[in-house]
Amino acid sequence: MKLIDGKAIAAGIKDQIAREVRAMIDRGEEPPHLAAVLVGEDPASHSYVKSKEKACAEVGFTSSVYRLPANVRQEELLEVVDFLNQDGGVDGFIVQLPLPDHIPVGTVIERIDPRKDVDGFHPVNIGRMVQGEPAYLPATPFGILMMLEKANIATEGKHCVVLGRSNIVGTPMSILLSRKANPGNATVTLCHSKTNDLASITRQADILIAAIGQPGFVKADMVKQGAVVIDVGIHRVPSAETSSGYRLTGDVDFDSVAPRTSWISPVPGGVGLLTVVGLLQNTLLAARGSVYPLSREQR
Repeated sequence: MKLIDGKAIAAGIKDQIAREVRAMIDRGEEPPHLAAVLVGEDPASHSYVKSKEKACAEVGFTSSVYRLPANVRQEELLEVVDFLNQDGGVDGFIVQLPLPDHIPVGTVIERIDPRKDVDGFHPVNIGRMVQGEPAYLPATPFGILMMLEKANIATEGKHCVVLGRSNIVGTPMSILLSRKANPGNATVTLCHSKTNDLASITRQADILIAAIGQPGFVKADMVKQGAVVIDVGIHRVPSAETSSGYRLTGDVDFDSVAPRTSWISPVPGGVGLLTVVGLLQNTLLAARGSVYPLSREQR
């Protein structure tokens, strides 16, 4: 069993991004600018946005955060989205999820200019991804692709099983792994809560990607010997062994599963770090106009 060192992979990619940003500045260009809209006081959302701010500082990006109360009206949030769409100094932005129950997520996502949708959630970007056209990829699947590539884990001809069908991770991950690319060219099975005899399918996986949203869901008897396991989940579970009273764990029961694997990503220290890198890569592409060939002045 080998650990996929998400920390080292993320650090290497961020170093490369930082070099490209320095080259932009040397040419007299502005550094990429990533903005985030944060609604409410959800601790996980605040922690995630703070990690994005830190990552931006590490690579030389400009970052800004627009904080709104949990009781913000939908119209007020959409006004902020419209402002960021029109701000030529902002290359890309995200609206941090989840949103309060009174605000429909789809309405907000569809209001974002696809050219600034660096989370890759807009229907235009999802549609372009499905068709194999240039697009901003959803940040977590993008990060997993980079993780597989940097760890030299072959996907071509492999049977990949994806647990979870969310629009953010599972569904786009299944599409990306089946595309004609590297990583890709895999045979993909997408499983979910209604899948019959789930363990019999996961045991067929050469590569198992767990994004089902339940702590410790994947047990040793669900994994075949020598499989690659990518754990997307991240959960706070009670623990008497830590000063905080909790510990972080993933969707995989790591202690029982790890000995059966050839490679496994840990939690923490795995996919979460690469998700942030995916966001940085998308923002760099947006600043260059590499996905949608428009200059900042044309936006």
